[in-house]
Amino acid sequence: MILVRESPPLYLIGATEPFPDPIGENFDDLIAIGGDLAVDRVLDAYRSGLFPWFIEYHMPHWYSPRIRMILEPSMFRASKSLTRAINGGRFIIKTDCAFRQTMIACATIERKREKETWISGEFIESYCELHRLGYAHSVESWLNGELVGGLYGLQIGRAFFGESMFAFKPDASKVALAFLSKQQPFGAIEMIDCQVASAHLASLGGVEISREGYLRRLSQTIGPL
Repeated sequence: MILVRESPPLYLIGATEPFPDPIGENFDDLIAIGGDLAVDRVLDAYRSGLFPWFIEYHMPHWYSPRIRMILEPSMFRASKSLTRAINGGRFIIKTDCAFRQTMIACATIERKREKETWISGEFIESYCELHRLGYAHSVESWLNGELVGGLYGLQIGRAFFGESMFAFKPDASKVALAFLSKQQPFGAIEMIDCQVASAHLASLGGVEISREGYLRRLSQTIGPL
């Protein structure tokens, strides 16, 4: 592990080196670069309070935001219009039926919004392998036989690590999140990690939490780091 920047600190890590302790130094959101997206590496990152976001120069970038957003399933809030969408049965909700397609759709939405996407081919292949092994999951909203919204992420213990959402029809992703929060189809969930704070997620019940607070919650939901 090589310190490549002192203030704020940033480390270059090899494929088998442990991640830096996010609490150990005065880190910014970006903690380290390097390594790879191998299954064990990605799982270790989530268990350590980090997640991969972007690949530059063939090196994953590992983040642990100073301010994170989480959603407790019991605190999910639905507006009147969303409640009508949930209860109206317009969408058929499925799980793990189109995982790769869900990732590709999320990447498509990101490109339209930001002109680029961090959900590269490397990410898709890595998370599809995590899906095959039973760690990564998708919740999908279908309408007239077409996938029109959903989300994907990983579940480890009682924590669901949300990665991305998409909607080609109004409320399609929100209904999928409501289903995840209420039905908890992949096992009991105490915390949904939303990673980066946004007004959209806050309107659904997401709350901001410090890095230190997040790591405490993480240890409670998946065990000691």
